[in-house]
Amino acid sequence: MTPKILSLLGMARRAGKISSGESQVEAFLKKQKGSLLIMAEDSPGSIKKYSQWANDLHIPVIICGTKQELGEAVGLSPRALILIMDDGFAKAIIRLGDTPENERV
Repeated sequence: MTPKILSLLGMARRAGKISSGESQVEAFLKKQKGSLLIMAEDSPGSIKKYSQWANDLHIPVIICGTKQELGEAVGLSPRALILIMDDGFAKAIIRLGDTPENERV
C-alpha cells in the first residue's frame, strides 16, 4: 500500500467520509451506500463475504495492505474493512491503487 493511499485514507477519516469495521460497513452496504470498499489482504473471511456483496451493488473493491496498516492509516485499531463514502476520495484512491501489488476485484 503506497504512502499516498495511506495519506488519503487518513484525510478521508478526518473529513468524516469513511466507515470502518464489519458492523459499520455492513450497515451502509444494507443501505446500498458507499463509493469504494478497501479490504485487508489478511482477512479472507471478510474478502469472501463482502467482495461479492459490493460487486452486486457496483461498488469497486480493492484488496491491499494488512489489517494493521489499514487501522493505522485511519488512526484506529486494526481494521479488515474500510468503506469510502465520498466519490472524490474513492476516485483518487482507485487511481493510485491501480498498481500491480494491489488486487482489484
